Amino acid sequence: MIIEPKTRGFICITSHPDGCAKSVSNQIEYIKSKDKINGAKKVLVIGASTGFGLASRITSAFGSNAATIGVFFEKPPSEGRTASSGWYNTAAFEKEANKEGLYAKSINGDAFSHAIKDETIALIKEDLGQIDMLVYSLASPVRTHPDTGIRYKSTLKPIGKKYTNKTVDFHTGEIKEISIEPCTEEDIANTIAVMGGEDWQMWVDALKNENLLSSNFKTVAYSYIGPKLTEPVYRKGTIGKAKDHLEQTAFTITDSLKDVNGKAYVSVNKALVTQSSSAIPVIPLYISLLYKVMKANGVQEGCIEQIHRLYSERLFIDQTPTDTEGRIRVDDWEMRDDIQEQVSKLWEQATTETLSEIGDLEGYRTEFFNLFGFNFDEINYKADTNEIVEIPSIKS
Repeated sequence: MIIEPKTRGFICITSHPDGCAKSVSNQIEYIKSKDKINGAKKVLVIGASTGFGLASRITSAFGSNAATIGVFFEKPPSEGRTASSGWYNTAAFEKEANKEGLYAKSINGDAFSHAIKDETIALIKEDLGQIDMLVYSLASPVRTHPDTGIRYKSTLKPIGKKYTNKTVDFHTGEIKEISIEPCTEEDIANTIAVMGGEDWQMWVDALKNENLLSSNFKTVAYSYIGPKLTEPVYRKGTIGKAKDHLEQTAFTITDSLKDVNGKAYVSVNKALVTQSSSAIPVIPLYISLLYKVMKANGVQEGCIEQIHRLYSERLFIDQTPTDTEGRIRVDDWEMRDDIQEQVSKLWEQATTETLSEIGDLEGYRTEFFNLFGFNFDEINYKADTNEIVEIPSIKS
């Protein structure tokens, strides 16, 4: 079939297998161009198919020659219908890993469920024995609690009062004002249930109870803080409460890992174009201005550069540096005073008319469509493409 991008609001409902393979190949080549990392050798990645999770899997495999198991929830292809991008990403990753003799297997299903945890545990027992690291990079908007069956849905709302600011429709470039009503206490509780640390801890506990964690085991989850500009709707809103919970859970998990000399970290990463961030009001405009400034200052990074720096300069050195809250910071370049001052000045100037000059909306759009395998110069999008692509380790 001829596969073209079809968008619905802030998501793309088609994806291109060849473009996704190119995206994965680019990330692999970046990691292979760097020195080897003395990292974990048996790695489980929860949320392994896109964004930071995919970058973590690639960096583990091709940076440290690690055996990896990836867990995710992606839509497989069917005749005349493309798979989700994460499916194609994983198919490409496994193909490249297999070429180099690297162990790589994947499990597709609801990572919040007991069934998927049990399936993952069985696979680790059978193939790896134990794991050295768990990367928790789940970004789901909903969660069905495995014990109660209650379905929780996260919300993106401010706390206490209505939030009004500028946002951009990145498809059209139109800047307009948006207002978001404040949340309820139930909204906060639901968002924590979905995006907080409970499921991360449940994964660690389940693995530990089966003696699947090696000595000096590490686990890392990903978070975001962001600037004062987005604070009311992000870090001081409902999602911020969930991130607070996630970050506190790291201490609880570390306490539970004393017998294996283990450690749990939260890494605070930079703002990037992801499927999740595209749907957050205000964030696309902030990112388009941020990219312009960071590129001009020579400090722009994507997911793969961020995770490489996390692994090589933070996580796998003798003394992992953390901030006063115990968090690893690889958002340090984004949050530099000079970077934020420049972004704040541009924010005040940003209008529909000025954005193309003062921001990097084109770069934002390109990265958005890259997420789904589109806008790669090397790919012929007019060519007939086979949408049916299998993941080697998943038997359909």
